[in-house]
Amino acid sequence: MSFSSRLAELGVTLPDAPAPAANYVPFVKVGTTVYVSGQVSSGPDGLITGKLGDTMEVEAGAEAARSCAISLLAQVKAACDGDIERLVRVVKLTGFVNSTPDFGDQPKVMNGASDFLVDALGDAGRHSRSAVSAASLPFGVAVEIEGIFEVS
Repeated sequence: MSFSSRLAELGVTLPDAPAPAANYVPFVKVGTTVYVSGQVSSGPDGLITGKLGDTMEVEAGAEAARSCAISLLAQVKAACDGDIERLVRVVKLTGFVNSTPDFGDQPKVMNGASDFLVDALGDAGRHSRSAVSAASLPFGVAVEIEGIFEVS
């Protein structure tokens, strides 16, 4: 089954790749590797903001991470001239979770991105990962995730 079909089954349409918020490029392609800049949590109503362990629960944080994963795939699609089927695999994600000093469930928050990528891409979505606490993130977003992808 194609990645596009799997995404459609999940009710996901990849948006246009988000534009960078400052002086950087959204992705860099080197050979068959695409490095995607950090994608912040956002949804149809705008940025998803909050601090885990204070104003946001783990489940809401996981949904924020899922939104980042969708934006990551949108960037990969843009890097592949609009053809998401050129994605070979997700290599690595680094997730930053806006959280209080005593919050320790960053991996559970990042599962929102990881689980989505496996659901959408099957084995090609399995990846290595880091989940890091951040005292704050740009614009007060809950989650920011950067990724490394292999493409054909």
